[in-house]
Amino acid sequence: MIVQACINGARPRDFHPALPLTAEAMAGDAAACVAAGASELHIHPRGLDGRESLAAVDATVLALRQACPGTLIGVSTGAWIENDVERTRAAISGWRELPDYASVNLSEVDAPRVMELLRQRGVGIEAGLATVADAERFVALPDHDRVLRILIEIDIPDLSVALDEAHGIATVLDRAGVRRSILLHGVDTTVWPLVELAYRKRWSTRVGLEDGKTLADGTVAKDNAAIIAAAVAIFRG
Repeated sequence: MIVQACINGARPRDFHPALPLTAEAMAGDAAACVAAGASELHIHPRGLDGRESLAAVDATVLALRQACPGTLIGVSTGAWIENDVERTRAAISGWRELPDYASVNLSEVDAPRVMELLRQRGVGIEAGLATVADAERFVALPDHDRVLRILIEIDIPDLSVALDEAHGIATVLDRAGVRRSILLHGVDTTVWPLVELAYRKRWSTRVGLEDGKTLADGTVAKDNAAIIAAAVAIFRG
């Protein structure tokens, strides 16, 4: 069971005053999150124009490694980042400063090829499952057991529906005999209920400005470190 820090995601600049967008800002923010109890880091590198970029992975991962030595670092491979299958593949093939793992959304058409490319490069895979359909697609892959972990990521605002989807995904994985660790997270209104569920299920979780900017009581958090500290407190019982 770990708490992973997701420090920026695809959030726009005005989402929160402390949203880190440059490699330098991400490095400083990441160090504060690790000090607050985060075990791992999940980042969305940005180019000089502030947009998400797979080409910015090298510089950003290097900056975080220097700021947080020994901490595992993951990145997103979301199809929207490059918005082109061939550019996405080329960027991953060209990485020199490899992340420890990368998240792959099973809802995306090219997910199996991206997963294979990451394996060839020696990068771990977080298999992102947002729906039961994603889970069914995942377990049908012949090499689905060759992943670091399962990422159950529910982007449904209605809590009861979100919980049903999470349990449905877990049921598909269980029936298929999948024995990889699970990290569960919600978005905005479901962040904290799903942190609590992850704790009860003895799964890992993630929190940070990528997923939401409020604490469990609804107040806006000062920064990522404050969000991490609140989640770590829950996981410490």
